Amino acid sequence: MTSKQKLILISIALFGLFVPNGMFFVYLFTQFHSLGEVLNDLLALGFIIDAFMTTGLLAWWFAKHPLGKYSWKMFIVLSLLGGLGFSLPFFYYLNRGMVQD
Repeated sequence: MTSKQKLILISIALFGLFVPNGMFFVYLFTQFHSLGEVLNDLLALGFIIDAFMTTGLLAWWFAKHPLGKYSWKMFIVLSLLGGLGFSLPFFYYLNRGMVQD
């Protein structure tokens, strides 16, 4: 993996960590009132279900086809910390990008 590819992966991971999660935290601290309100919002519920399904499917894939040193469990932890926009590029970077060329 080239230095440029590594930089792109890290840039995408940082964007995924700070922009969507930043929006989530702004909402959480300024507009969130109850979990029931979120669960009654069909659009939000659809995104939540989709994210959990996608995370589960990708974790299963990484368990069957490991990318490297870090297992699917690390992928789950990263997904819970920063969502898929962060976890996918960072997990790939950890497993492939940190390996010396």
